Amino acid sequence: MNKLELHDSDGKPKAVMLSERVHWVGSLDPDLRTFDIILKSANGTTYNAYVIRGSEGVAVVDTVKEGFADDFFSRLESVADYSEIKVIVLNHLEPDHTGALPELMKRAPQAQLYISQKAQSMLKALLKQDEMSYTPVLTGDRVSLGDRTLEFLHTPYLHWPDTQCTYLAEENILFSGDVFGCHYCDNRLFNDHVGDFRFSFEYYYAHIMRPFKDYVMRALDLIEPLPVTMIAPTHGPILRDRPDRYVRRYRQLSSPSLASEISCDQKTLLIFYISSYGNTRRMAEAVYAGAMQVPDVRVSLYDLEGGEVDPFVDLIEEADGLIFGTPTINGDAVKPIWDLLSSLTVINIKTKLGGVFGSYGWTGEGVPLVEDRLRGLKMRVPIPGLRVKLIPTDEEIQACHDFGLELAKELMGLRSQKVLNFADLA
Repeated sequence: MNKLELHDSDGKPKAVMLSERVHWVGSLDPDLRTFDIILKSANGTTYNAYVIRGSEGVAVVDTVKEGFADDFFSRLESVADYSEIKVIVLNHLEPDHTGALPELMKRAPQAQLYISQKAQSMLKALLKQDEMSYTPVLTGDRVSLGDRTLEFLHTPYLHWPDTQCTYLAEENILFSGDVFGCHYCDNRLFNDHVGDFRFSFEYYYAHIMRPFKDYVMRALDLIEPLPVTMIAPTHGPILRDRPDRYVRRYRQLSSPSLASEISCDQKTLLIFYISSYGNTRRMAEAVYAGAMQVPDVRVSLYDLEGGEVDPFVDLIEEADGLIFGTPTINGDAVKPIWDLLSSLTVINIKTKLGGVFGSYGWTGEGVPLVEDRLRGLKMRVPIPGLRVKLIPTDEEIQACHDFGLELAKELMGLRSQKVLNFADLA
């Protein structure tokens, strides 16, 4: 009984009513299994687009991926004539939302395109259009359809610099772009009718929104004061049943949890290492002991041989400093270290303190390679990496102790500007 009629009696795609004045005109892609290389989908996805009818014209909010344009145009034609379209809004310029735009503008040349201020430089590059008339907008800008009004909310980096949300004031509907979306295809469309999509919602947040938590919080500050009765994202179910739950969940997922565990004047320093013959382990223990000497630094030591990588990502996200210990094998750092570093693309670690140490047998490339990666991730690496050949001597263990001590001081702003030359130990 929850089945929606997505096609007319002749089998032609038709629009789905969200309200008397608002329709879904998107498309379904149930066979999609990989999105943007990094995202998996066990259920496919939807490309959601919407039509809003006002007393003085029609607005189209977002389009669909190019290969699904026929469904989009068929559904659009079932509720509006192209001559009625006054406004086209793109909340995000990624190809899965703009694939049908060039053809739409040919069919509705009188329509004015509205994009965010930051989308201007991206429009030509993505759509390869030499001339395309558009109006850039910011938070608080509005466009009237007579008895319906669209208000724009600037929500950058969710998940591209250009992203925005659009709010239909008279009906309290938020067209949220990728925010509150997920890759989950179900032809029943609405969250109170589709299957259990909680995993897809959380997975999408973790891989798309999590690296931009600060921007998520800023966006929520704009969205939470609005009366919202429906959230219409560009992917996944339309959230018409208690949409505030999903807003609250974003707030929970974006809020730091470590603050409840430590005092505001403390900082956390995590040391990760892996050791082939125990030499890097001995170094790690000395680095740990040195860092422990600095008051208000909460230091943790983790042997990567004894744990999976994924759980560490949550710890790293809220830590203030990260130190990595790796031996050099075949001229490189070892795989568990690279696995951990590659997993950090889903979080923001810019400006965190970083340091690297490790033992080696021949040439010791592992430490500088990891240092380069930390700098590439925009971390601060204030002290040169510490390398020890084979079994560390007592002097070298003391140098490891001092290495940890100096990094912990740096973390607390207590370190002098003198740079210790640990390279002499290489």
